[in-house]
Amino acid sequence: MSDSDAAPPPQQTLDLGVIGNGSIGALIDARGSIVWCCLPALDGDPAFCSLLSPAIADAGRFDIALEGETRAIQRYRDNSAVLVTRLEGRDGSAIEITDFCPRAKRNGRIYHPMSIIRTIRPLAGSPRITVRLRPLTGYGERRPERTFGSNHLRYLLDGVVLRITTDAPLPMLRDELPFLLDRPIHIILGPDETLTQAPDIHARESLDATLDYWHEWVRYLSIPAEWQEAVIRAAITLKLCQYEGTGAIIAAMTTSVPEAPHTQRNWDYRYCWLRDAAFVVRALNRLGATRSMEEYMRYLFNLAASEDGEIGPVYGIHFQKELIEREAPHLAGYRGMGPVRVGNDAWRQRQNDVYGSIVLAAVQLFFDQRLAAPGGEAGFRRLERAGETAWRVHDQPDAGLWEYRGRAAVHTHSAVMSWAACDRLARIADHLGIADRAELWKERAIKVRELILARAVHPEHGYFVDAFDGDRLDASLLLLADLHFIEPDDPRFIATVEAIGKALRHGDYLFRYIVADDFGTPETSFTICSFWYVDALAAIGRVDEARTLFEQLLSRRNPLGLLSEDVHPATGELWGNFPQTYSLVGLIGAASRLSRSWESVL
Repeated sequence: MSDSDAAPPPQQTLDLGVIGNGSIGALIDARGSIVWCCLPALDGDPAFCSLLSPAIADAGRFDIALEGETRAIQRYRDNSAVLVTRLEGRDGSAIEITDFCPRAKRNGRIYHPMSIIRTIRPLAGSPRITVRLRPLTGYGERRPERTFGSNHLRYLLDGVVLRITTDAPLPMLRDELPFLLDRPIHIILGPDETLTQAPDIHARESLDATLDYWHEWVRYLSIPAEWQEAVIRAAITLKLCQYEGTGAIIAAMTTSVPEAPHTQRNWDYRYCWLRDAAFVVRALNRLGATRSMEEYMRYLFNLAASEDGEIGPVYGIHFQKELIEREAPHLAGYRGMGPVRVGNDAWRQRQNDVYGSIVLAAVQLFFDQRLAAPGGEAGFRRLERAGETAWRVHDQPDAGLWEYRGRAAVHTHSAVMSWAACDRLARIADHLGIADRAELWKERAIKVRELILARAVHPEHGYFVDAFDGDRLDASLLLLADLHFIEPDDPRFIATVEAIGKALRHGDYLFRYIVADDFGTPETSFTICSFWYVDALAAIGRVDEARTLFEQLLSRRNPLGLLSEDVHPATGELWGNFPQTYSLVGLIGAASRLSRSWESVL
């Protein structure tokens, strides 16, 4: 079948599933097509990039097309990152596609190869399928050179060779010939290495080991009694966003899915924002998955060791400091809504909350007695470097957590995060018995707190404002109680929550802010802010309202339980990069606060 003969794909949506293993991740649409996958790592060149409309027609995807297909049903295998797609045809035929990236414990280590395994098996009738394997390279610029042997194809991508090994007749894949699926077939995508087992044995053993891994991982989560399915799916997805090689945690797997239709708010999120990563660590810690914290601290300490002076807000997964932003001209963008950006100029910004994020991500390391290697004095001394900078910049202007590109201010959230750095360092020092440092950090925390209370509370209305001596609101102020800066029953916090509800809430959704920024007035709500609002409502005693709103937000998840960055309040449609760690962190936090206890449920 030629490109010109192929029917155009339906309009893209974010009704996508995600598979991954800590090395790579892939997004699969509702009909079982791989539409996004970066190689050889989470930040690499997307060999499958049809999500962002490559200029080469109907390419950058990996389809398993059922002749006469009329219905598609998709689900995850319970408590795993194994995705199953069932396709049904008008003649009663049906097939099932099982997709996963192998991840298993092996020889005392985690096995996580650059690999995707697809198994396609007949379920009913006499299904005829066409396998369309059409990777691109150079961010959609060109088709890679292809070679083949008796049972494999090789694609020479930029920087990596992708090998496809199969037990299907090779011409059916090579030439995209329709064929009768009369037995299960297996397709293994991976590095250019000869497979040492038969494809069916390799696929079956890899699937069993991968399911065993995820089932064991989930079994030891401390999940809330209510909303278990939502929390488990969120937790698995967060785990998929941690890069095993270094411990870095990416903000999302995609680049340039716009925050709203036809806007320029198109950013590359395939990097490690230290702030976002700290939120992920705290969320997984809350569920008892502390290994992610230990791996992330390895990333942080390696990062700090290579840096002189100030720490930036975002780094590459391999510790890259400079993430030079450019456009990919051969990708038109999600639904053609470009530009598609590679890199992110946020690395150039000053975001003073990052130092508090570093300390907050590490705190549990010093107090959790379950850990094999808990934090000690050496780790505390390394953290103090971040604390010293937090103390130095606590009253200095920055771009803030919303990364304003055209203005700076002394943002309340950034100042509070500096306070948090000082406060937590005082607690750690006290726990370790380092009395002089405990006293120093306690004194500094008091001074920063007094300054914030003097400069960040509206003199007339009594609520917190977004910047010193300002009068605006933003959603980050909802975190003040969660950060233990202020008690939830403090009149100033209650007034803040109520004022934010009136100013920033649109129906069931909360905006970050409503004033125009460098790119105009925001059109979509930032999903984590809605969860922060739920959490804050519960904290001030409006629990029934919080539960109702939380259920509404859960209904906005896509059919597989995943969330992107934003929701359009008028349509309820998901927008922004996907899957978004921030949004899933918010879901876990709100569910944990709102859930009834296990004792009351059982």
